[in-house]
Parts: sequence; C-alpha cells; structure tokens
Amino acid sequence: MDLKETPSQHGFYMPAEWETHSECWMGWPERPDNWRDNAVHAQRVFARVACAISKFEPVTVCAAAGQWANARSQMPENIRVVEMSMNDSWFRDTGPTFVVRKRDSSSIKQHKIAGIDWNFNSWGGVDDGCYKDWSLDLLVARKILEINRLPRFPQSIILEGGSIHVDGEGTCLTTEECLLNKNRNPQLTKEQIEDVLKSYLGVTKIIWLPRGLYGDEDTNGHIDNMCCFVKPGVVLLSWTDCESDPQHERSVEALSILTSTTDASGRKLQVIKLHVPGPLYMTNKEAAGVVQVCVDDDAKPRLPGTRLAASYVNFYIANGAIITPQFGDKKWDDQAVRVLSSAFPDYKVVRIEGAREIVLGGGNIHCITQQQPACP
Repeated sequence: MDLKETPSQHGFYMPAEWETHSECWMGWPERPDNWRDNAVHAQRVFARVACAISKFEPVTVCAAAGQWANARSQMPENIRVVEMSMNDSWFRDTGPTFVVRKRDSSSIKQHKIAGIDWNFNSWGGVDDGCYKDWSLDLLVARKILEINRLPRFPQSIILEGGSIHVDGEGTCLTTEECLLNKNRNPQLTKEQIEDVLKSYLGVTKIIWLPRGLYGDEDTNGHIDNMCCFVKPGVVLLSWTDCESDPQHERSVEALSILTSTTDASGRKLQVIKLHVPGPLYMTNKEAAGVVQVCVDDDAKPRLPGTRLAASYVNFYIANGAIITPQFGDKKWDDQAVRVLSSAFPDYKVVRIEGAREIVLGGGNIHCITQQQPACP
C-alpha cells in the first residue's frame, strides 16, 4: 500500500539502529564483474555475517533465482532465504529505510511500521555510477515491503540508506560529498534536501560533514564509512594518526565540525575515534579475479593498487551485538574491538573475519544489511 504525504505527516520517524529489530534483510552477491572469482569468497563472508546476526535476531537473505539453492545451502535453517532479483546486493542502499509510528493516525491506525522507498541511480547514474543497469535494484525496497505487507512511502529523491545515520531523537548525520553531489539531485538545493530528510526521517537537525572516507569513490563518501551514532550525543569517527595519510585531513575536518556543533536536543557531541586499518590496497590477484568486460552493463573497474575504503565504523548493530568487520590487520582489528566494546558495554562484539572480501566489492557489513525495527 502506497501512502500519500510524508512519514512525518503520518506520525512516522526513523528510529536509531540500536532500537530493537524484528529482523535483518540481506542480499546475496553474484555478479562476476564486481565480486572476484564469481563471488565465491564474498558469498562465504556474506553467509558468515548472516549467521552471526541470526544468533541475535531473525535474518532474511534474498537471492536471485539462479543463486537461491546456493544461498540456501550455505545458510542454517533458522535463516529465511527468499528469491528476489537484484542488480547487486547492497541492501542498505536499495532496501527500504524503515520508519515507525510514534502517534496515532486515523488513516493508517493499524500500521506501526512502514518503509521509505528512495529513488536509486547506482550511486551516480550512467556516467558516474557503479553499473549502468539498476532496474532490478529499483524494485528491491518495494518487494521487501510487500513480502511483509508493510506500507510504502515512495520518494523521487535519489538517496541511499548508507548516506544517512540518525540518533532516533531528531538528529541526522550525512555528508555534503554524497548528498550534494551533482550526480544525485542537481535540481535540489541543500535546503530542499534538508526539508526532505526532515519530513521523511522525522529529524529536526542535519549535521553535515564535508567529506566521507578517503577512497570511498563508489558511494561518493557515504556517512556509514565515516561516522555514526553510538547513542544520542555520542559518535564514532573514522580516524588515523598518520598525518601523511589523506584520510587524516578528512578526519580532522570532521572532528572540528562535530566538536563545534550540538545535536537536535542541544547536546554537545562526544567523539570517539576509531582508527582505520591499513591503509589497504587491492592486490593484483584480487583484481585479476574480477571479470572486466566491455558491455553496456559492466560494473566499475576494480583495479590493482586501488586503495580500499576500509573502515571499522561500517558495522551492524544487532539486538545485543555489534557485528564488526575484521581486515586481517591485527593491530587495528584488535583495537577496533576494544574501542567498540567500550563504546557499547552492553553488547557482545562479534568479529567477522575476512571482511576484506566485502570491501573489495565497494562496502562492508553495514552496507550489506538493513534492519527492520520492531513495533514500538
């Protein structure tokens, strides 16, 4: 059922990611021009992520018809596997942004959860996007909402779920590098984009960081690689102590903004630094495993020597657990676990080894997951 007007007008808002989930949605990778060796390695890690999350909340994995049996065989029985077509498996960006209702609305009184179906253009359109045909991805959010018989708020603005992060109390984090990029919504001003975020997410204040993580060119600097809320008034920020690293300038720039602003409730923000790994680069072997073909639908090339947009901020908050990427960089892997354990003292921090395989495709654990909140 499509709903007219905006979520805010119906009493809906986007809850914080640490609020209770009813389930988690994930896609299943397969395209050989983005995932090396026909996605065999990535599929193992996706399965590892799904299994880890399923110990804390229900998980549904969506796989294309030709991959359903393969996905089903790699999942324990407690994980639901459904057939769904898609161009690629980034459900944070192609799945719905779920919203919950905080007050009665006579027109949809029976519904407490709904989903926003944002427009999508493959992170930049035909010229700048990651692949040239995203027609199947455009239907992912709608299909998920129909499976669970949830109302849908259609929205024509181009926006991906990884470009926004909320505290559930009126504050939204995002980046100018992404939402103000001319390859998204060039017809809209910053103020007009803010108005959409406020009316659809139920927020009252937008905190804009100028740029996202260095090297995150696929998404044009999504916030979920750079900064996220731990709880209202507290954020985690991707950081590096190395002043010669191009990431250092971006981190210092973001820190200056975060420490000089307040959230929607007027609180000064506490910033926790979370050091990035590496830097890490795509190897010749990894790049050679990606099928680079010159066809109309080919994906953005994966070239050896490319710096990987690896960040520990790109984790998933499950019911009682933090599902965090590990990159094989023992020093920073271990420190990330310590920082996250301190930031989330009531959560179990679960390591996902081999998360580098997801980064090779352009994202990480937060990018491949989409939480569905429980009824308020």
